[in-house]
Amino acid sequence: MFIGQYSHTLDEKGRLSVPVKFRADVAHGLVITRGLDRSLFLYPKTEWERLAQKLAALPLGKSDTRAFARLMLAGAMEAEIDASGRISIPIYLREYANLSKNVVVTGLYDRIEIWDEETWNTYREKTEADGNAIAERLGADGM
Repeated sequence: MFIGQYSHTLDEKGRLSVPVKFRADVAHGLVITRGLDRSLFLYPKTEWERLAQKLAALPLGKSDTRAFARLMLAGAMEAEIDASGRISIPIYLREYANLSKNVVVTGLYDRIEIWDEETWNTYREKTEADGNAIAERLGADGM
């Protein structure tokens, strides 16, 4: 399980140190892909396989499902943690998420998200300001 928020930096080669608390859960490989809200999603390989199967099973006749599957699957790549606990993030994913030197790594139960620090702070502040309204809408949905 992934939880928490960590500040890290990308090195000049686009490598990111994975938080120590997350390393054991991704030690056997991980997949990194485009996420939502201009973030990147990292999944342990087993979680990714479950998600990929669900995405592949979506109906091809709907343009929204094709688009979402393409966003997640076509942008994905396998990654390994090196001896220093780092992963290399390819340039096309760094550009998608507008990653600069300072990034935030968040744990969201079954996945890890990587955010540009400025993008994360803007998103977090807006979400915190809207927190009560969001909770009420979720409550109406039985949450």
